[in-house]
Amino acid sequence: MTIKDLVGNYNIIGSNQDAEEITYKGILSLSLDDNNRIIAKWIINNDQEQYGSGFFKDSILVINFNYLGENQIIYKGVVVYRCINKDILDGFWSEKHGNPLYLGEERCFRIKDENELLN
Repeated sequence: MTIKDLVGNYNIIGSNQDAEEITYKGILSLSLDDNNRIIAKWIINNDQEQYGSGFFKDSILVINFNYLGENQIIYKGVVVYRCINKDILDGFWSEKHGNPLYLGEERCFRIKDENELLN
């Protein structure tokens, strides 16, 4: 698998970095920049946009991300995906100011047809 195989859109389901494991859904869009680095954009629960950039090696995708949260505060974190194949990514993530006792989790499934959107 190469980095170019990962480009596309994915339905995501995940749980936040806390004890309550609040479930969320969304869309992850992956593209490449001029240096073959990953550019990521998440749309979580139809309203929150998150952005990131990262790299890929040995079936592992690492993305540093950020988003504008409540009170206009910018939150930052990192997500690590194990690329099961080009259509399924299994990941975990952490935010800088999140609960250090927990990791968020996220699963991504490639959208092959626009009718597959979860949102």
